[in-house]
Amino acid sequence: MSVWDDLVGQQPTVETLSQVVRDPSGMTHAWLFTGPPGSGRSNAARAFAAALQCPHGGCGTCHECRTALDGSHADVDVVSTQGLSIKVAHARELVQLAAMRPSVGRYRIILIEDADRLTAYTDAPANALLKALEEPSPRTVWMLCAPSLEDVIITIRSRSRHVRLRTPPVDAVADLLVRRDGVEPEMALYAARAAQSHIGLARRLARDEHARIRRHDVVRMATKILGVGDAMGAAADLAQIADEESSATSAERDAAERTRLLETLGADPTARTQPPHIRSQLVVLEKEQKTRATRHARDMIDRSLTDLASVYRDALLRSLGSEVDLINPDAVDAVRTLVRALRPEQLLAALDAISEARDRINANVTPLLALEAMALQLRLPRDHGGA
Repeated sequence: MSVWDDLVGQQPTVETLSQVVRDPSGMTHAWLFTGPPGSGRSNAARAFAAALQCPHGGCGTCHECRTALDGSHADVDVVSTQGLSIKVAHARELVQLAAMRPSVGRYRIILIEDADRLTAYTDAPANALLKALEEPSPRTVWMLCAPSLEDVIITIRSRSRHVRLRTPPVDAVADLLVRRDGVEPEMALYAARAAQSHIGLARRLARDEHARIRRHDVVRMATKILGVGDAMGAAADLAQIADEESSATSAERDAAERTRLLETLGADPTARTQPPHIRSQLVVLEKEQKTRATRHARDMIDRSLTDLASVYRDALLRSLGSEVDLINPDAVDAVRTLVRALRPEQLLAALDAISEARDRINANVTPLLALEAMALQLRLPRDHGGA
């Protein structure tokens, strides 16, 4: 067993990081992990942090490894924003933290899982980190995670050592689900393929029937958009699916957080009204929860759009005569319908429309408006012949 066991399909990265752990002469104060969604960039950073703290170089079983991997190590601080961006005040707090010496470990490690959110609206949070990166404190290590180099401003990426992760093979992800989560091999392979090797999504698809039903409905939506009314309905359905799943995911957690806060403040969770100073704390909490829900809903929409794009991708490949494996072998009827209805250039235009909708939502356009504009471009000819 080692800290690298769950990092599937990333052998070059494992070798690079393991070599640094064995020979600290290759160590640097800032690392930038990039890779497509689901490639495991934050897992790689956590494993590297554990290996650096481990007296055995990453055994995976000692106290240092276990606490570093689960985020409870005293000298490993993991930043995973629940909002749409990392605020400048938070970035400055991290700079102050970076100046402190490690308390129990070899290094003080600050791991930012969403470094691309440092620049969501302004460069101020990223600029707040520059001084710490330009004048690093001894025994402090920054680990930044982002989808690509272009998602991080050049002044930060030029001061970091780049570690590039790749999309893991479907078979490797399926094997991980079987080995780690006890998923049946057939289900594991379906989930890995449907999630396009995104490890987190594959695990959810394999374990959550509701997630599989949602994906089934989204994929088959491609063949049901004929007129303007269908397009508006499809956009509303996509937005509603995201809202419902976000609400279902957050309701129990929000209630637990509220109860925990009231107990911490010495208030009665069952009281109908609270004192003014308690209410002010509750307002802050509710604002944070609302921001988190907004981000989660947008992430859910993006996930649905990725699923929707996959069926157009399959249709395009079949239309061009490619024998590459389908992402959606269970929806081959929908793929055939699209092949009959649309020419290759039209399928490519549909993929572009979905990509544009994702970009617009990421740029803070109202999701429903972006989805409606996309759905209007996905209308099929009414005489396409059906499934």
